[in-house]
Amino acid sequence: MLRKLPLRIALAPVLILNLVANPLILSAEQTPADVPSITIRTNTRLVVVDVVVTDKKGQPVPGLKADEFTVEENGKKQKVSVFVPPGAAKPTAPTPVPPGVLSNHPENVGPAGIPTVLLLDAANSPFKDQAYGRGEMLKYAAEQNLAGQSIAVVVLTDRLHVLQQFTNDPQILMTAIKKFRPQEQILQPTPPIPESSATVDIGPGAQSALALAAARAEVASFANIQIAFETERRTLITLDAMRSLTRMLGGLQGRKNVVWLTSDLPFDMIPKDRNVSDAELATLLPVNGSQPPSTRGAGAIASEVRQLHGQEIQEAESQLASANIAIYPVDLRGLVGGGMVAEYSAGHNNDMHGAGLANTALRQSRGLINSQDTMREVAAETGGKTYMNQNDIRLGVTLAAADEKASYAIGYYPENKKWDGKYRNIKVKVAQSDTEVRYRKGYFAVDSSQEKNANYEQNVAAVLTFNVPATQVSFMAQNKSTGPGKAHVVFLVDAHTLTAEDSGGNKKMNVNLYASVFDSAGKSLTTRSIKVDRAFDAATYQQILDHGMMVPIDLDIPTGGKELRLAVLDNKTGYIGAVNGPLGQ
Repeated sequence: MLRKLPLRIALAPVLILNLVANPLILSAEQTPADVPSITIRTNTRLVVVDVVVTDKKGQPVPGLKADEFTVEENGKKQKVSVFVPPGAAKPTAPTPVPPGVLSNHPENVGPAGIPTVLLLDAANSPFKDQAYGRGEMLKYAAEQNLAGQSIAVVVLTDRLHVLQQFTNDPQILMTAIKKFRPQEQILQPTPPIPESSATVDIGPGAQSALALAAARAEVASFANIQIAFETERRTLITLDAMRSLTRMLGGLQGRKNVVWLTSDLPFDMIPKDRNVSDAELATLLPVNGSQPPSTRGAGAIASEVRQLHGQEIQEAESQLASANIAIYPVDLRGLVGGGMVAEYSAGHNNDMHGAGLANTALRQSRGLINSQDTMREVAAETGGKTYMNQNDIRLGVTLAAADEKASYAIGYYPENKKWDGKYRNIKVKVAQSDTEVRYRKGYFAVDSSQEKNANYEQNVAAVLTFNVPATQVSFMAQNKSTGPGKAHVVFLVDAHTLTAEDSGGNKKMNVNLYASVFDSAGKSLTTRSIKVDRAFDAATYQQILDHGMMVPIDLDIPTGGKELRLAVLDNKTGYIGAVNGPLGQ
């Protein structure tokens, strides 16, 4: 845990700013003037909506102008402040940094083309579906021309793992996909015990029948509890993966597409703050919750668990929206129908006649509906699209790439300045007739800077373990050896990606910086941190904006240290930047 760090240095005022950096090595990067920067930063309330516009045949509609779009929030028209048509930001190859310098700037770690992430969900998919998805991904990589499109490959098990960062080389992509071997789910979904369809015989043997019925009820009760626990655990793993994707992609410009190949998403994304009547809500919920607990089956309890952790779901959805991440769920089960019930029931000693078969079919249908409804919700709330009930899932992977050619980025500053955490509906219209539009349906007006009792340092620990650049806070760092077992690390943080609060005419910043040494096996050997928590006058703050905030950390390198991992945490919002590289450069 980071709270047990070996040393926390109190930063002296004289070390806070050292703006005499070597401009050939460390210098603040500027966004090209011809391409608007539309990544949501901590100092703004800019809301960005990616609008996919196609004709009736599904083909992109190019050439639309800003005045042809109308944006409404909760029924009120909003002024469009940022407009980026498809293809306006020309992707370029990542710019290499000088030796001894680490950087998570978008131009250094971003993809050379359209950023797309292929995510194979092993936490929520059985072995056979994982194997099928892996095979389809390999076929996609082998058959597609990836020119102009950059793809990263990640897999979700107990946590998110990056198999390959962004590349447009099909051979590199295929090699990365082959690294993954399908596995049994870490948390196996236990098949629900069917309710007994037998009636109690009043004659001889009635006592045995009652005892058997009681035993079956006890087994069913235990299975219900186990299913609820497993569903909740998979929910937490899935939400953590969404947060990791946000940190990984949040600082990159433009729309980011995540193709999520899965057999199930274990939670529901029904926004609790929408204006929905009780009657309407009842039609949305997968199971009627009015039954007394003693009569609820495993399916009902699992459905209730799907709606737990509402706050975490709300925050994850808000983070995905602010990072312009569109999720495209692809159902690995392909075509499903009545045959799935027989396949599922075989080998589980279920009653395959009468009420037993009916109960099994009902539970299977209910689980399928729950899962696919969640996939639709995730796609609708992030601006993606679902691909389900099809056997060739490679076609689903192409949806994200096709949408990029039809995606217009529209940014506006909401007239409602009260950031109260409530859900706000978005509606976009296009003046041109005979068009179809798709976009995320709304967002939670969450102010991350107002979150209470947040354990952001725990998130930093997760980011350092993840070992992939996090881009929410942008910085560069110079790493120099100062002697045997010694290193001097100098951070230069882009202050545009940090929060600055008004404080008596000054600007107050609260930032933690971390330098960690890991061995070749990925084990943390030592970590040092520095905290910058003070207010700056207007002139000094302007210098920080213009040149960056420079902060040094001296490190003792333990025996076996091979890798340096750096992180910057904005304590007000929880935004994190991170980068890693070898020691001794």
